[in-house]
Amino acid sequence: MFGSILRYSFSFFNDSFKGDSFPFGTLIANILGAFLLGYFTRKMRQKKQLNQNLILFISTGLLGSFTTFSALSLETVILFQSGAYFYAFLYVMISMIGGLAAASIGYFDIRRGGKV
Repeated sequence: MFGSILRYSFSFFNDSFKGDSFPFGTLIANILGAFLLGYFTRKMRQKKQLNQNLILFISTGLLGSFTTFSALSLETVILFQSGAYFYAFLYVMISMIGGLAAASIGYFDIRRGGKV
């Protein structure tokens, strides 16, 4: 619930459901969420004695509801429907590549050469 409220707050500032603007709110939420999930997962692997319910709450509950594939999909369809083909393609590419990069940066400690 908390993650979805945070995501809505990001999307609220961008009226992306009209189909005539770029969905920056969801894009930022998804990339930030991917980074945080990567970072959190790395930290959890280092600390093996944490409560599993707390780990699930943060990773699946909070961060899983903060990021959203369904909103990305709907916003892409809306961009296509409005004829903004370039923006739709750009949105998907930035979301996928940016999300993978953000998760990698969060997961691997770049200052230590990527060691977990």
